[in-house]
Amino acid sequence: MSIIAYAIHISIFNPSYSHQKLEKVSQMDRLVNAEVKELNLQFAGGKKCSTTFRLTNLMHTMSVAVSLTTTNPSNLSFIQSLSIIPPLGTGSFTLLLSKPLDHPPISTPLDNVLVRSTMLPTGKASLEELRRLFSRPGPHIFKDVTIPVSFVGPQVVEFLTSETEVKNSVYVSKTLETAFILSKAISWCDESQVTSLLRPAARSGNSYVVSALLDAGADVNKRGPDGESVISLAIRSGSIDTVRILVESKCEVDHERDRFLHDAASVNRVDMMEVLCMGYLDLDVNSIDSESGQTPLHVGAIHGNVEVLQFLITLGGDSDVADHNGSTALHYAAVNGHAEAVDLLLNSCNYVKYAVNTRGKTAFDLAVENGHTNLYNMLHLGDVLHRAARKGDVDEMRKCLAEGANVNGRDQNGWTPLHRTAFKGHIEGVKFLLNHGGLVDMVDGNGYTALHRAVEAGHAQVAMMLIAHGAKASMKSFAVPFEVDSFTNYNPIYGTIERT
Repeated sequence: MSIIAYAIHISIFNPSYSHQKLEKVSQMDRLVNAEVKELNLQFAGGKKCSTTFRLTNLMHTMSVAVSLTTTNPSNLSFIQSLSIIPPLGTGSFTLLLSKPLDHPPISTPLDNVLVRSTMLPTGKASLEELRRLFSRPGPHIFKDVTIPVSFVGPQVVEFLTSETEVKNSVYVSKTLETAFILSKAISWCDESQVTSLLRPAARSGNSYVVSALLDAGADVNKRGPDGESVISLAIRSGSIDTVRILVESKCEVDHERDRFLHDAASVNRVDMMEVLCMGYLDLDVNSIDSESGQTPLHVGAIHGNVEVLQFLITLGGDSDVADHNGSTALHYAAVNGHAEAVDLLLNSCNYVKYAVNTRGKTAFDLAVENGHTNLYNMLHLGDVLHRAARKGDVDEMRKCLAEGANVNGRDQNGWTPLHRTAFKGHIEGVKFLLNHGGLVDMVDGNGYTALHRAVEAGHAQVAMMLIAHGAKASMKSFAVPFEVDSFTNYNPIYGTIERT
């Protein structure tokens, strides 16, 4: 039945209903008007929340029956969902959260309140009659307005920050609708609230929320009770986007308290270090934590973060610096068994391996205490083996290899034990190393093999032994020519070369 037909139907049973009124109703698309375009409920965990709004009857001479429903009846309800509004009168209605919840029941798209109405010529009806009236679909029912419902306030922002699943297991993703929800929730927060919310947003690494809070006026330089900077929280979250936003927002550095490079070193983020160093040109790569005395290099070594150590050393990180316990970065890499970190730190400063902490322990001592046998060669046995090779001490070399020394381990010049003993002319030492895995053609830092070092020192017998074990006199690595023919007249009795 059309609106006009319904009006005619009314006029038949109610003769006082004039043709003028009939024409006016036929031109209307709604019977009531809402004074609000949206409803905002300030959420508080574990409590009921509500909001009140008003509807006005647009009819001059006739009462209107109103029905209110929501798209989420399990969570949203009305104190009075059915009501009668007199001609040109106004009714007040309260939307409330049906039960206390720990988290706001956010959904995308938003929940809505649907306002329906119908003319009530008699101006009277019981609740049961109103239920029956609205239960029958037809043209007599006006769908006046749909009002979106938003949950707002600090706790909603906290919820969106954590990106937790909502109560009905629908995940709140970063959509345009969620952006609107966040913006609306923040708009109901005062300046102190948005500033307080900035810390958990930074801690969670939610760059989108951080940006929105800063736009709303959050104080980026407000520190926590412990004096911790917002950017330190963001660094530890692992979100480089959040760090960039805070750097660009002029988050200040307190060089006495802030340890941005320490924080980045602990989470192994060279990319963050680059952003921080570009944003704060006065950051000290060797800054010291006043409590521990540690530098960022110490922190990187503790965690075995090799890329961090490489970056810091490139920028001038000093591996000789000791903390309050007298420990260098190498001590920490050794005690934690980080072989790559140990190797890198040894290459940055060869003599740091001999440093002792306040307990009189070297990095090797700490490796032994903690059973990191894979570090023994780098930290100590390699040196002992090289010294034994230099002296030709076969017994000592045998002992070193038995304890785990690397027979082909290099020193700071790239020399192996075979280079060392060949250069010194210890033929028994050469024979021992060759029989225990010594590689005859390994080159040192200058591209020389053990054979070349033997020839350089004039040890013909050693040279011939190396050749007999496959040493190649024509290797391209030789920096100077090596004439193997000069050994063709070698006299093993006299140990000399007969010149022709």
